[in-house]
Amino acid sequence: MTNIIRAINDPAVFGRYFRAESWTAWRVFLAALFGLPLVYDQKLLFERYTGRKVAPSSPLQEAWLVVGRRGGKSFVLAVIAVFLACFRDWKPYLGPGEVGTIMIIAKDRAQARHIKRFVSGVLRDTPMLAPMIEDETAEEIRLKNRVAIEIHTASFRSTRGYTIVAALLDEIAFWESDETSANPDVEVVNAIKPGMATVPGAMLLCASSPHGRHGVLWKAYKKHFGKDNDPVLVWQAPTRAMNPSVPQSYIDAHMGDDPALARAEYFAEFRANVAGFITQAVVDAAVVPNRLELPYVEGVHYIGAVDPSGGSNDPMTLSLVHTERGADGTRRGIVDLVREVKPPFSPDAVVAEFAQILKSYGITTVWGDRYGGVWPRERFAVHGINYQVLDKPASDLYKELLPALNSQRVELLDDACLIEQLLQLERHVGTGGKDTIQHPAGGHDDVINAVAAALVKAFNAPQELETFPMPFVAGTPRYFPGSDEFTGAGAPTSLSVPATSYDYNRNDSWKAYVNTDGSIRSTPRTRWDF
Repeated sequence: MTNIIRAINDPAVFGRYFRAESWTAWRVFLAALFGLPLVYDQKLLFERYTGRKVAPSSPLQEAWLVVGRRGGKSFVLAVIAVFLACFRDWKPYLGPGEVGTIMIIAKDRAQARHIKRFVSGVLRDTPMLAPMIEDETAEEIRLKNRVAIEIHTASFRSTRGYTIVAALLDEIAFWESDETSANPDVEVVNAIKPGMATVPGAMLLCASSPHGRHGVLWKAYKKHFGKDNDPVLVWQAPTRAMNPSVPQSYIDAHMGDDPALARAEYFAEFRANVAGFITQAVVDAAVVPNRLELPYVEGVHYIGAVDPSGGSNDPMTLSLVHTERGADGTRRGIVDLVREVKPPFSPDAVVAEFAQILKSYGITTVWGDRYGGVWPRERFAVHGINYQVLDKPASDLYKELLPALNSQRVELLDDACLIEQLLQLERHVGTGGKDTIQHPAGGHDDVINAVAAALVKAFNAPQELETFPMPFVAGTPRYFPGSDEFTGAGAPTSLSVPATSYDYNRNDSWKAYVNTDGSIRSTPRTRWDF
C-alpha cells in the first residue's frame, strides 16, 4: 500500500504538484502526520514547528495547523483528502448502502468550496484517479469506492449523523467561538468526533491562520503544542516557512500597514485579546512639533467632521483636514484644525460656532455619526451646513486610518488631547475574526474620532479634490523641475531658481489649476492651455 510521501513523489499521482523545494516543510508535516520516518534535517524542522523532540511513529488521527496566510494550507488539506479517499479502503467500516464522508467544513459554503475546487482539480487532472469519480455537484464529489467528499458549513446540527472518514476544518480561528452564538466552534467539533469514532484511521484536520487567544484553535494550541507523545499534533509555522514563494516584500508591506494583524496573518502568532492600537513611535513621527493649527489657504479643498454631543457629559469636537500629493507622488493627510468644547455647553451655540469655522474654510458639508438622530442634521442645516452621516463606525475608521499612520502619510497637530486619545485606543480581538478599536474604560475618543473621520473621508475623496503644491507665488510661475523655462502671458522667458529650493509636484498635475493669465484656480482645468 502506498503512503502519502510516495504519492507526492510519484509523478503519476501528486508528484507534479510537489516538485519545488518550497514544499520541504509540508513534506515534513505530512510525514509526521502519517507516522513516517524523518531524516536528520527533517527532524530539525519538525522540532521547530511542533515544539517536540520526539516525532510520531504511527499515524495520528487529529492535527491542528496554525499556519500563516498563503502558506498552502488549503491545497495540502485537499491533497490529504484525495489521498484518504482514493488510497484507503473504508468499506469494512461502512454499513449496507452507507458511504464514508470526507467533510470540508468552513464558516460558509463559499469558503468551503475553495478546498473542494482543489480536490476536484487534483482528481480530474490525475489520469489514474479521474475514473474513480462517479458524480460531482457544486457541493459533493461522489467516488465509485463509496466515499463522498462534501462541503458543509460550521453547524453542529448539520454535521451530525454521518460516518466520517476525514473532517477538514478550514480557517477555524474565524468561526464563532462565543458560547452564546448559534454554532460555537467547540460544539461543531464535538458534533463531528462521534461520526469518526467507529472508523479506525479517520482524521480530524483543523487549519487556520491564528487570531485571538480564544476558541478551539487557541485551546488546542495551549493543550497540545510542544507535548511529546501527545496523540494530537499541533504545527505552528509562518507563511514563508511553508511557502517560500510568497515574496518577503509582500509581507513587509503588510507589516508596515498593520504590524499586529500581519504578525498573526503571516507569522502565525496568536494575538493578545486586548492590545494597544498604535505605538508611541508612530504617533511621534506623525505629529508636527509646535503646529497647533493651519490657516485657510485659497484653492485648498478641506474636509470637515464632527463628533456631536448633547452638551451634558461628553465634549463636542470638530476637525478639518486636507490631502496633498507630494513630490514623490505620495498622498498625505494634513490635519489643519481641531476644536473641542467641553461640557456643559449649549449644543445650538456650539453648532453655530462650528458652522462659522466650516464656512471660513469653504466647507458646506460636514461628516458625523448617527448620534442624536436628526438633531445634528437639523441644527447644522439652520446654519447652511449639510450634515452627512458616516457609513462606518469609529472602530472601522481607526482601522482604515492605521496604514496611513504607519507609513507616515499623516501630519497631526501638536495637540495634547488628540495625541493622548490616539495613544490610549485599545484593540480588542473579538470572536469570528472581528477586531474592535475603542477607548479604554473611563477614557474618551471625541477628538480622535472627528480627526479619523475627516482623514478617512479626505483620503477617500476623488483625486481631483487634492491640493497640489503649486510652483507659483502671487500668480508668477516659478521654475519647475524638468522644464527650462515657462512661456505664456505674463511669464518670464527664463527662470533659474534651483529646484531644491522648493517643494514641487513632479507629475505636472498642478497645471490643471492655472488659468491662461497665470492666476490660480480653485478647481482643475481640463487641459494645459497657455
